[in-house]
Amino acid sequence: MVEVFISKKENNEKIALVENGNLVEYYEDDEDTERREGNIYIGRIKDIIPGMQSAFIDIGTEKNSFIHLKDILPKVDEKKQELNNNIQIKDVVKANQKLLVQVKKDSNEKKGARVSTHINLPGKYVVLMPDTDIITISQKIENKAEQDRLMKLVQSNISKGNGAIIRTSAIKKEKEIIEDIKNLEKKWQEIKKKYENSKDTDTLIYQAETIVEKMIMDLATQKIETIITDSDVEYKKIAKMKEETAELKNTKINLESGNIFEKYEIEKQIEKMQNRKIWLKCGGFITIDRTEALTAIDVNTGKYTGDKNLEQTLYRVNEEATIEIAKQIRLRDIGGIIIIDYIDMKKQENKDKIQKVLEERLKLDRSKTQVEGFTKLDLMEMTRKHICSHKE
Repeated sequence: MVEVFISKKENNEKIALVENGNLVEYYEDDEDTERREGNIYIGRIKDIIPGMQSAFIDIGTEKNSFIHLKDILPKVDEKKQELNNNIQIKDVVKANQKLLVQVKKDSNEKKGARVSTHINLPGKYVVLMPDTDIITISQKIENKAEQDRLMKLVQSNISKGNGAIIRTSAIKKEKEIIEDIKNLEKKWQEIKKKYENSKDTDTLIYQAETIVEKMIMDLATQKIETIITDSDVEYKKIAKMKEETAELKNTKINLESGNIFEKYEIEKQIEKMQNRKIWLKCGGFITIDRTEALTAIDVNTGKYTGDKNLEQTLYRVNEEATIEIAKQIRLRDIGGIIIIDYIDMKKQENKDKIQKVLEERLKLDRSKTQVEGFTKLDLMEMTRKHICSHKE
């Protein structure tokens, strides 16, 4: 059973995704901390930094945004084509030049936002990538016949000069995908027209979805049973989304008073997820430490002594830890580089099994993840794209 809870008090909004009574995703959205990731702006080049092949762009925010040369040049499939390292940024853009850019990573206390001219417009079944011919497919779609069908379907229905990422929700869909492509291409044409007709810069011309809108859009195909909120404003917004979304036809939307997070026993689960140390059922534990550069996760045997076979004991702790790590990464919305320090195992087959368990468990995550495997120092390296940027 999939349920979404939304509680709004003054300027703070709490959003929880609950599956069968268990909290699996949690976000806090503070209106005082503006979320800009995904927004599209008309920016103006302020300063060019040749030594870094980068530039600063004014998009109308307090801090100038940062753009790298590779995010100005036409998008290429880096698996098939290498970037030309001889191109200089000063030959590509000039000071005061107008650019259409999208925020890829929000600003923080130290840095301005990172932006790109490579626009992504997310839909229910595809993400439109204008001005490129690249069409890719979600790694979570593993059936080869379905991959081929979806690739052909998108290629034959997308306009020339547009690319796309085919989302997991596209499985077994056809007319819905075609409709999604049409709607996204129409939206892109409207954005382009605004950009071409506008004489202003430092201007927002497209607002990305809110956390709630993105969550409901991503989960609509998974059959959300109930959406419960204590906000009249959110209730009306969601009711409108339900009218426009066939997949939400049977979803119940309830407007309730009082502390819904306490009423449905979510508050206790939120408190628990804030702990640095998480105990495992076997007696072992993991610790999670987040730094500016990366997140380090350490696995320990703790109270677990296991049986006489040491290798099997270590594998069992590591396996249970892996299941909990995948759960915690999603729950805490951990993004960027993640390093997992497992308890050392001698057998390569056990390391391979642990990596497979991690990859399988991460398939439950809505966000994009990439497992790189064990390094020479026996550390597991992976990356994840966060969902709510300003939490980082």
